[in-house]
Amino acid sequence: IRTTTVGLSTNDDGVVFCHVLVECPPMGLETLKIDDFQLHASTMRRYGLGAHRGRLNIQAGLYDDDLYDGAWCAGRNDPLQWLEVDARRLTKFTGVITQGRSSLWSSDWVTSYKVLVSNDSHTWVTLKNGSQDLIFIGNKEKEIPVLNMFPVAAVARYIRVNPRSWFNRGSICMRVEILGCPMPDSQNYYHRRNEITTTDNLDFKHHSYKEMRHLMKVVNEMCPNITRIYNIGKSHSGQKLYAIEISDNPGEHEPGEPEFRYTAGSHGNEVLGRELLLLLMQFMCQEYLSGSPRIRHLVHETRIHLLPSVNPDGYDKALEVGSELSGWSLGRWSQDGVDIHHNFPDLNSILWEAETKKWIPRKMLNHHVPIPEWYQSKNSTVAAETRALVSWMEKIPFVLGGNLQGGELVVTFPYDRTRSQGVSREQTPTPDDHVFRWLAFSYASTHRLMTDARRRVCHTEDFAKEDGTINGASWHTAAGSMNDFSYLHTNCFELSMYVGCDKFPHESELAEEWENNRESLLVFMEQVHRGIKGIVWDMQGRGIANATIQVEGIGHDIRTAADGDYWRLLNPGEYSITVRAEGYSASSKVCEVGYDIGATRCDFTVSRTNLSRIKEIMERYNKQPIRQPLRLEIDGKR
Repeated sequence: IRTTTVGLSTNDDGVVFCHVLVECPPMGLETLKIDDFQLHASTMRRYGLGAHRGRLNIQAGLYDDDLYDGAWCAGRNDPLQWLEVDARRLTKFTGVITQGRSSLWSSDWVTSYKVLVSNDSHTWVTLKNGSQDLIFIGNKEKEIPVLNMFPVAAVARYIRVNPRSWFNRGSICMRVEILGCPMPDSQNYYHRRNEITTTDNLDFKHHSYKEMRHLMKVVNEMCPNITRIYNIGKSHSGQKLYAIEISDNPGEHEPGEPEFRYTAGSHGNEVLGRELLLLLMQFMCQEYLSGSPRIRHLVHETRIHLLPSVNPDGYDKALEVGSELSGWSLGRWSQDGVDIHHNFPDLNSILWEAETKKWIPRKMLNHHVPIPEWYQSKNSTVAAETRALVSWMEKIPFVLGGNLQGGELVVTFPYDRTRSQGVSREQTPTPDDHVFRWLAFSYASTHRLMTDARRRVCHTEDFAKEDGTINGASWHTAAGSMNDFSYLHTNCFELSMYVGCDKFPHESELAEEWENNRESLLVFMEQVHRGIKGIVWDMQGRGIANATIQVEGIGHDIRTAADGDYWRLLNPGEYSITVRAEGYSASSKVCEVGYDIGATRCDFTVSRTNLSRIKEIMERYNKQPIRQPLRLEIDGKR
């Protein structure tokens, strides 16, 4: 907050007007810091369009819903209507941001309005320009936010927005955010109750692309022995997609050490995840240097990759207009108009068709589903960022990943596409549904708000009833998601974390959002060490790459990495594990997974089959008949 006071004046009703140049943050209608009981209105069309829905960027459901609609709408269309906010303490009001109604079916917005303030909610003073009431110009359509700064800031407890005109084919409907600086008051109960502070000494600000690169470099210079900066490719406009690796041996895969990744910003305007990853890399570096046992163990036993900005082009668009004015969608897509998170090949349909035709495992495997040729052609509609992600995912043997998104408070897990054709919502579990549910709950249950049944819903869905998690397809179907692709084409289990109701929170909110998510970010990373791990060797002690790890009763296999090492995420229990590799005899054993973090070691040594040894000998002799007589063993006799 930056303030330069020019002068003060007080009217007969005790309202103080500050002649200032002010930049105050949003009070929190969008972030829900302002609760429903602080919002009042003159009238409402119905409960679902009451004052509690008059929040900037609030989203309606697919259909006009009686409980959760997309704005406050007055019960009558006349100049006597108003929407009121009780700040619960003296506040320096400096501006108002407005939108129209979020609706697929209606066109409603306010084109002009007055603003009134009060200290007691009975006597109201209209903001003026000299002796004339100020008339603020409102919206020209329903989605793009419009900011009006007050020429003179007003100090009061209550503020009202009074619509004066509205779209002639619509009605009075508004979504609003108020800009205001709370006046100092250490005795205020509501202020103390809602105050969240952090003791972490981190850079709580929004970072441009250049600032992001600089911050990553600073972290690398602070912790050169455990960090490495690299890029996985370029965006459509040529900006490099920078990642930072955190490991005790950066730059190399260590056999037996799992690889983990966090990505953020595939939707460029969902910037909270981007900032959380920048905060996380600072935090881990500082905690490692201070000797934190937890962070040191995580760094020594895990190779961690953080990619904070998948879509830097989209972020630049959102950043240009700022956190309150970017709206719900500006910057969401790549520079060439692609939704990166849903731009991956639809491998679900390929797998499910093969299952229907009973091709598995004879003609096709239940894992590492190949990418179709059409997707890899230069003419396919695939973003440069998506191609870079696919190459990255194929290059590194990731075990677990999370992509941070925004606009909700929930963790979603595969599948993201419904199996039934034409169905928009349907529970569609993977063979590893129990593992995915555990992974999702590990993040949601340690988040400060996700599982709090008392919290207000962000928009229309009460995810707290479902422990803050949901199967992606049962929320809304989406083909070609990053989560489904990761699970079906690689060994990596991928989930989406929607880390806040506000996609682009104001800078002043970042410290609180960090506190909300910090423990969850760490706990989820630690889940990469849950299940079994090991190495598949041949009789000479060499690791075997691409050996298949099968778990009895779970119809999804994984493969060993280049050194023969593998990691299989599993919940606690006993499992019958079978290893198969081309040219080797199958080997099985029972492996037990405990409740404590730390994967159970389960190694395999496999021997060559007789047929593979014969082929090897024939290739050695250029496929010529072997002149030495063969000694065959039948029923133990030669």
